[in-house]
Parts: sequence; structure tokens; C-alpha cells
Amino acid sequence: MPINILMPALSPTMEFGNLAKWLVKEGDTVAPGDIIAEIETDKATMEVEAVDEGTVAKIVVAEGAEEVPVNQVIAILVEEGEDAASVEAPAATPVAAAAPEPAAAPAPAAAVTPAPVAALAPVAIPAPMTEGARIFASPLARRLAKENAIELAALSGSGPHGRIVRRDIETAIGAGKAAPSAAPATQAMPDEQVRKLFEEGSYELVKHDNLRKVIARRLVEAKTTIPHFYLTLDCDIDKLLEVRREINAAAPQIDGEPAYKVSLNDMVIKALAKALIAVPAANATWTSEAMLLHKHADIGVAVSIPGGLITPVVRRADEKPLSVIANEMKDLAARARARKLMPEEYQGGSSAVSNLGMYGIREFAAVINPPQATILAIGAGVERPVIKDGALAKATIMTVTLSTDHRAVDGALGAELLAAFKNYIEKPMAMLV
Repeated sequence: MPINILMPALSPTMEFGNLAKWLVKEGDTVAPGDIIAEIETDKATMEVEAVDEGTVAKIVVAEGAEEVPVNQVIAILVEEGEDAASVEAPAATPVAAAAPEPAAAPAPAAAVTPAPVAALAPVAIPAPMTEGARIFASPLARRLAKENAIELAALSGSGPHGRIVRRDIETAIGAGKAAPSAAPATQAMPDEQVRKLFEEGSYELVKHDNLRKVIARRLVEAKTTIPHFYLTLDCDIDKLLEVRREINAAAPQIDGEPAYKVSLNDMVIKALAKALIAVPAANATWTSEAMLLHKHADIGVAVSIPGGLITPVVRRADEKPLSVIANEMKDLAARARARKLMPEEYQGGSSAVSNLGMYGIREFAAVINPPQATILAIGAGVERPVIKDGALAKATIMTVTLSTDHRAVDGALGAELLAAFKNYIEKPMAMLV
């Protein structure tokens, strides 16, 4: 019997993926563990493996297709002895190929006779659509419904178990159920009105990719739902720079190269992690029902990549030596720029670091990355005149700003966390014991 290969759910929140590349073609034989395709999520390009043996009878979704729904059939395998030519592709939700303009909203998929499924990755099963008065809808569907003033209760879901999904909202918009004046929450005025402000031909339209859309949505979410406040102080980093020089000078050589090279940012990661353990009440995540107090310090680190940024997470940074953090960050940053991170490598984290010091930025405030409750913005180390022991002297001063979710970490607690961080930065030997 033919075996359907589905678009896998590569993260708990994934609803759509782009089929970046097929690594097999019709007629090829595959075995469990063979890499058959590359799928783009919002922040990474990931390889997927076959879990069954067979011959690729039909490629259902073409290479380059965008926003393919999770669980949609993308290819069909046949077992030995079966006729590949007799296989017909099942009816499925149309997907948008890469193009300058978005495709029209598709209609709900027709029913298909179930066949054995080759699951490429664990797939989260959504809850039933209704449970008493509760309405079940995907997060993306809820956001689009809110932006377009659509009542979810008036819709019938076409997703698994009747869940309302994106295509249901798009169908409702096409049917005129949205308020015509509703504008996206991420923009003050409609796109057409913005373009009219500029002379035609004086600009180039660059379509948003998935990453930029996700960044925009999460920034709006962070600034509209998290009550930010900010704490700033100066750190003397002369001792830190000296310890860093000594650590790197002592690095053993492997094949003529140092085994590690510790950066200032690596030491900041370590100092923040140690500070969170020293002030455990600040190592927290806010939820509506309870505070999550973390037992370890997992630190996200903002990494600039083409078209946006991503925050790979150094797990248990409080327990790791600086040499391990340095090599781990080198690997994470390289794979982040190649969009090869796994979801578990950039999701979660109890706090984060954003460093613009290398660009000469002296001071800034970063936006909190939900569900974290804090993020530390690092400015450049600059030589400044200071007073030491009653006399004028000079020191290398680094200004840092802690952005804090006031629901989880109040002013005094945030100040305590920042003071602990400053202590580790100015007494760096304490990080090594």
C-alpha cells in the first residue's frame, strides 16, 4: 500500500514550512535514515529523514513551495512490487510557490482515504475544536482573526479535529467577514496607503521572508504585552580584559591552532549566568498561573544573520568553563548564520545577552525575547576618566542596560541581579571558581 510522507512539525509551534529542496527524485529508492529533503522553518533550514523503505512514486509538493501546512502530503512511497505509475496524489491544500505576490486564499482540502503515514518528525496533535464554550484555534489563526476583526466563534475549522487554522481566516477575509477598516496590528496604516506616500518607482519592493515576519510579530508581542523597565550601570572591565588575555595565552595548541579563544561576550554570558544563580528569584519566567523559577541559567545570545537575528541558547552556562562556552558559541553562531540550528537550540532560555559593543554602540536597551523575563544589552568598552581612591585615573568602562519584565522581576530585584553581574565582571576570578 502506498505510504504518504507528510510535511513534518519540526517545532511545537510550527504550522507551515517551506519545501526548500528535494534531495531525491521520483523513481529513487530510499531507506530509513536517508536524507530526502530540506525544510525551511521560520529560523532554520533542517534536513528530514525517511523512516520507511520504498521507492519515491510521486513528488506531490514541488521544490520551492512556500507555507506548506504541517501534515500535508508532500510525497508518496511505494513498497517493493507495487506499481509506482498507478499512484495518484491525494487532494490537498494548494501551497504558494515562491512569487512576488501572495496566492489567493485556498479552499479547505477535500477528504482523502487514509493511508499508512511515514512520520518524519514528532507531530503535536492539537486538541479538539470545542470543549464547552472554548474555541480551539492555532495561534496564527487567532492573531489574524484579531487583526482583521473576525469572530472566531462564527467560523468552522478545517484543521485536525475541527481546529481553526490560517486558511479558515483567509477564507473568511475573502468572503467579506472582516471589518474593512481593520489594519494589521504590526502597522499603523495599510500597505497601499504607505506606498502612496512615495513616488512610484522610487523604491524597490522586497518581500518579507518567514524570519522577518516572525521577528516583527514577536517584537510587537513583546512591546505590547510585556511591561518593560530598564536599569543601567557602568562596569570597569580592565581586570576582565587582563584575565581574558591570560586565559587565551594559556590555551593549548591543537594542530597549530589554539584549542579555544575566549571573547569578551563569552565572559559576559558566564557572568550573567552566575548572577542569575546568585539571585535565583530573578532567574524566572512569568506565566499567568505561576512563576517558573529556573534551576539552571540558560542564556540566549543574539546573533545577527542575513535578514534578521536569532538567539541560540547556551544551556547551563553557569556550570560550563569559559573555554567550553567559547567553543559552543563559535559553533552555534556559525550554524545560526547558515540557518542550520535545531529548534531546541534557539527556543527557551531564562535570560539573554545582546551585544552591540563591537559596532561602537556605547549604550542601548534591548527588547525582551518572550518567554524570557530579562535581557542584558552590552555596550562598547571605552576608556573614560574615573575617580579612584580620591584621585583622577582612567579605566575601560562598559555600560550595560538590563531590560526587565516587571511582572516577574521588580525594580529592587532587577537592581540586585545587575549588582551581582557587575561584581562578577569587575572581579572576574570569581567566575573561574
